[in-house]
Amino acid sequence: MKLATFSPLPSGMPRPGVVLEDRIVDIPAALGPSDENSTMLAIIRAGEPTRARIASLASKPANSIALADVKLHAPIPRPAKNVFCVGWNYLEHFEEGAKKLHDDRKLPDHPVFFSKVPTTVNGPYDPVPFDAAVSTSMDWEVELGVVIGTGGKNIVEADAMRHVFGYTVINDVSWRDIQRRHGNQWHKGKSLDGTCPMGPWIVTADAFDPSDVRVTCRVNGAAKQDSRTRYMYFKIPRLIAELSAGMTLEPGDVISTGTPAGVGYARTPPEFLKPGDLLETEVEGLGILRNPIG
Repeated sequence: MKLATFSPLPSGMPRPGVVLEDRIVDIPAALGPSDENSTMLAIIRAGEPTRARIASLASKPANSIALADVKLHAPIPRPAKNVFCVGWNYLEHFEEGAKKLHDDRKLPDHPVFFSKVPTTVNGPYDPVPFDAAVSTSMDWEVELGVVIGTGGKNIVEADAMRHVFGYTVINDVSWRDIQRRHGNQWHKGKSLDGTCPMGPWIVTADAFDPSDVRVTCRVNGAAKQDSRTRYMYFKIPRLIAELSAGMTLEPGDVISTGTPAGVGYARTPPEFLKPGDLLETEVEGLGILRNPIG
């Protein structure tokens, strides 16, 4: 099942919907508006009974609208908390970064976590803001996003996948000089407004296997990153287990699972996004983000 947040054109209010090929079913209109289906976060928090009612809409496409007649937003337009992110989670990306920074670091024993604030979240087709007065070193990072369904603390790896609601596409757009400027920590350089395009929808966990899918990033049609999730160093169950150790994960929390090799700053010479570029981010089986820069 594909779940999206959309607004009917030209100026409708955002609401959750079920995507059926080239149409989308308005969930509140089809089921009757309620606190449990008013937003994507409400649906995720409501749990299995509400999800089952929504799944039934796939065979009853009443109250549907052509996708061409709606605007798609990020599936969770404003997460309740920061988006959790993972650094150095593909071996080739770890190696290209270490080489570029002349760093002889060893592979980590535990995942590297950082976060992007909620105001970074952007729509699947919306412009990513470019402010040359702040920085001109905007970089790309295709990532598989994991959306938590059932919350928990101290989740063990064997149970971790039971806590997943679904999956989405994320680009962890990063400002590299800002990362270095603040003591080589990542939070500020990852948290400028609009630098987390997400979507186009969430594919629920029962309909998607994340273990070996292609992840690609293109700039103006030219391939920049091309890998598969099987090359993740820390797999999704390990990420959930480590992140939840001593810290409660809640329904609707988003984990961005790391990016493969091919980022701009590690190229020779370095390459960065500029106004007018088109950033395309794709995860096989989930969809494509198309974000103009500027």
